[in-house]
Amino acid sequence: MHREQTGAAGGEAPVDPLAGFTVGVTAARRADELGALLRRRGAEVMHAPALRIVPLADDSELLTATQQLIDNAPEVVVATTAIGFRGWIEAADGWGLGDALLDRLGEVRLLARGPKVRGAIRAAGLTEEWFPASESMAEVLDRLLEEGVEGRRVAVQLHGEPLPGFVESLRAGGAEVVGVPVYRWMPPEDIGPLDRLLDATVARALDAVTFTSAPAAASLLDRAERRGMRERLLDAFRRDVLPACVGPVTALPLEAHDVPTSQPERFRLGPLVQLLATELPGRVRPLPVAGRRLEIRGHAVVVDGELRTVPPAGMALLRALARRPGWVVARSELLRSLPGAGRDEHAVETAMARLRTALGSPKLIQTVVKRGYRLALDPSADTKYADV
Repeated sequence: MHREQTGAAGGEAPVDPLAGFTVGVTAARRADELGALLRRRGAEVMHAPALRIVPLADDSELLTATQQLIDNAPEVVVATTAIGFRGWIEAADGWGLGDALLDRLGEVRLLARGPKVRGAIRAAGLTEEWFPASESMAEVLDRLLEEGVEGRRVAVQLHGEPLPGFVESLRAGGAEVVGVPVYRWMPPEDIGPLDRLLDATVARALDAVTFTSAPAAASLLDRAERRGMRERLLDAFRRDVLPACVGPVTALPLEAHDVPTSQPERFRLGPLVQLLATELPGRVRPLPVAGRRLEIRGHAVVVDGELRTVPPAGMALLRALARRPGWVVARSELLRSLPGAGRDEHAVETAMARLRTALGSPKLIQTVVKRGYRLALDPSADTKYADV
């Protein structure tokens, strides 16, 4: 497991690289896999599928792709799902193209994603050349790239969202890729989770949002537009919330709105998570406070390498203090940083007491009588911390 290299005090285990951060996941397919990878590195995950995948019963795009493959045979066809492959053959039968499609597929190299797809291929009277026992598209991609795809025509049965980076990697290797869309992307039936993700992004309650397909990014932007919050969403992505895309094609809808995105060098889920595990901790500015090393993360604080969970009100106070480390922040200003606190400055004292308890070191925050509070920035700290 990837860990931060900076160890904790007293020989404790190092903090997971994504501990204290919350990451949004917009994927519909493989969301469980992506979420597990993120949680394994310490992140909290908010899942809100931006799409749902609907099989195509009768679609002109699929018909066009089928006719093109019959007329101009690819060298390789990659079948990704059993239900999708069966649906493709059934749709071709309905158009009177079933026999022609089967004849063409019998002439090309047919790769299957796994045993279930192999069963569908053989049920159609065809034979696959190879399939990975792992059912991993990454292994299929590795095999194709190792063989070399420069100048080759590869047809890929698209199974909705995503195939993260698969098509992009083939094209980067010089292949001509023909997509066979056996599913249609539609907005999710339950829009509630997506709205909650939007609200959390705009409120900066998320540290990053992941995208594994361009349609997912476009769907999120469309929903924000419908709710009259697109500009606030774009501002959050430009300033505070990291949009992490699996590849350059996925990033296009965001970059069309001048949103800079982060992308891994290899267009896959693992490298995407590794990117977050590097970039999110790298955004944190360590503060030397009262002889301790303080890192303020999304919903937690790392004190001398030890993760400390802090209540939301305490995090709001700590962020207000950290904007000007070492400077006194008035109670009235701190009160404004507390959501729903009203006008009672006693709420600041209550939240401050809980914050100090959560940090495990009361000396990190000093009370300045009749004035407010300040982070006890070390006198020897670099002057760059004097005013931020």
